[in-house]
Amino acid sequence: MSTEKLWTRNFLALIGANGFLFAGFHFLLPTITIYASSLGATGLQLGLIGGIFGYSAIFIRLFTDTGVRTFGKKKCLYAGLGLCILAVLGYLFFTSINAIILARVIHGFGFGLSTTFAAAMAADVIPASRRGEGIGYFGMGSTVAMALAPALGLWLLEESPALLFAASMSFSAAAILMAWLCRTKKAPAGINAASPIRSSIKNRLCEQGTAGASLLTILFGAGYGSVNTYIAMLAAEKGIDNAGLFFIVGTIFVFISRPFGGRLLDKYGAFAVVLPGAVSYLMALALMIYSGSLAGLLLSSVFYGLGAGALLPALLTWMLNSVASSRHSAASATFYNMLDIGTSTGLIALGAVAGQVGFTGMFYAIFSLMALFLLLSAAQYYLRPAKGSQELPELAEAEDA
Repeated sequence: MSTEKLWTRNFLALIGANGFLFAGFHFLLPTITIYASSLGATGLQLGLIGGIFGYSAIFIRLFTDTGVRTFGKKKCLYAGLGLCILAVLGYLFFTSINAIILARVIHGFGFGLSTTFAAAMAADVIPASRRGEGIGYFGMGSTVAMALAPALGLWLLEESPALLFAASMSFSAAAILMAWLCRTKKAPAGINAASPIRSSIKNRLCEQGTAGASLLTILFGAGYGSVNTYIAMLAAEKGIDNAGLFFIVGTIFVFISRPFGGRLLDKYGAFAVVLPGAVSYLMALALMIYSGSLAGLLLSSVFYGLGAGALLPALLTWMLNSVASSRHSAASATFYNMLDIGTSTGLIALGAVAGQVGFTGMFYAIFSLMALFLLLSAAQYYLRPAKGSQELPELAEAEDA
């Protein structure tokens, strides 16, 4: 087991920054469309408000290379968090739906930059030999935010929209403070020049060397986003009350899976986590489909938490380990782009499926997507180079040196 130090001041600061960033986002995830609807937004406008955010984040990540070369990772993170605050100010002060849509675009830009550079900085401060474990811990803050912030956001909206937006801005400001506490070393002169800009849209969208993990991330994003969005509707269709407990139990098991999954990845490679994570997620989906009680739904949330808690950091770590350390920002951007593409496309396509066959039928479609994920993962495992992904952390270290 590696003795390299993981729990440094810089790493703790970035865990905090990431957690506050996602809290500010998740306050608004279930509430911004409700708020816009209260201002008279049409169905089309609500769809734009919900969907344009993700595509804005994808668009801005195409320019991460330029940002790193010009300003560096930390200033780009500050810029992203600043745009998040600016966008929420727009929600607060403008009641025009078109202005809110514009603010949503700005918010997508900010979130795209912030998530990309927070993860890239974390990859830089985590020892390469413990990257899987470190990325797992890095995501703990966002996991807590996902579990608690949506419900708190709904309560704040009932009290006052101004209170909701003030809370979101405060958490983004706290993320800036935590990022400031991370005192990373400046890159040596010329390092940015040594990291070439990827000129084509294809290479900007998907970093070279990450194609296999990217395809899996798209599939997982479609399944993961759809489960999170539609599980309550599936429960309602089955007549199951208190479906919100699904996320609480699931979050507990995400916490349990993260440290073990990360250590397993560092020792045996990405496939040692991705394959069992996919099996666990498929078991969760099967239980969701066939269970007709709250007990069955909560049992599914156990496997859901173990699977999602293993897969999300494993896919990100796989991408980071697939590139030289000078390309961490590009790999991070690729991960979040693929996750957003999968999530946004999956929500639209699977929502249409639900309109035709109901939510139980839609969850069969999600099961099929994750079965394809498992098959493609297994195929990549058997076709991998002899040393597999275990050689990749050392490759990244060598490039950094």
